[in-house]
Amino acid sequence: MSTVQTVTGPIDSAELGRTLVHEHIFVLGEEYRQNYQDDWDEDEKIAAAVRDLDELKGLGIDTIFDPTVIGLGRYIPRIQKIAARTELNIVVATGLYTYNEIPFQFHYSGPGLLFDIPEPLVTLFTRDLTEGIADTGVRAAFLKCAIEEQGLTPGVERVMRAVGQTSAQTGAPITVHTNPHTQSGLVAQKVLAEEGVDLTKVVIGHSGDSTDLDYLMRLADAGSILGMDRFGLDVLLPFEDRITTIVELAHRGYADRMALAHDASCFIDWFDPEAKRAVTPKWNYRHISEDVLPTLRERGVTDEQITEMLVNVPRRYVE
Repeated sequence: MSTVQTVTGPIDSAELGRTLVHEHIFVLGEEYRQNYQDDWDEDEKIAAAVRDLDELKGLGIDTIFDPTVIGLGRYIPRIQKIAARTELNIVVATGLYTYNEIPFQFHYSGPGLLFDIPEPLVTLFTRDLTEGIADTGVRAAFLKCAIEEQGLTPGVERVMRAVGQTSAQTGAPITVHTNPHTQSGLVAQKVLAEEGVDLTKVVIGHSGDSTDLDYLMRLADAGSILGMDRFGLDVLLPFEDRITTIVELAHRGYADRMALAHDASCFIDWFDPEAKRAVTPKWNYRHISEDVLPTLRERGVTDEQITEMLVNVPRRYVE
């Protein structure tokens, strides 16, 4: 057992309980919101988020890991207000989300750049993990980076190596957004290993978008956790395919290297809310409890294997 940082303070890892490893609360561009989102009601959005999270708690989920970092609109004071009103544990991340370039704040400062200083990304990520995010006192518990279809661009590589260096120095685990169709999880494993990362402490996010068992087993055989974490996004891969992949991997002995989630949110400004509900009606926090777990059981996945994916794997990840 070990201590895990949540938004409301440290808890013992045994208190995490049933955990969804990749859920956002708000994905929200604050600059866009302040300039163009005229109908924003902060109190209403917070109340709606509390209702969603309380409903999830009522369905038997105890904890979510929220990998909303810079580039996705992380704003911890809002999350603190929500965490104070729900019994669900919320664990937050540090890192940077980009598919291409890094923000201009880092273009000219860093090793070998115009302002030649130690990697500022490592400095900031480490501070978030060890001291707290901004002046909130909330400490991040894991790291987040991304590699998409564009591949290992210079910006993506710089962020990934900074995340890897921070993990190697602090022991913090990592979640990587990947595109399984380009097998970018393997690229992430290579880069992170080069920086000294323990690959057993890495979630290869969005692995559940793939039915390529050979690819998924290669990732798992290297020690990483497969993020079967986009349930409800049937537009990317149908529900039945996602279920079949987990069933087969569990049958082959990989239940101890899979973790579950939806990659859902209480609010995301990437889509019109009504259009989002019409296209992805199951993309919400309830889907795993109401639909996925019963179907897995019907297909022969045991309660012990479900406990492994929902409880033991997330706990080992942060211990």
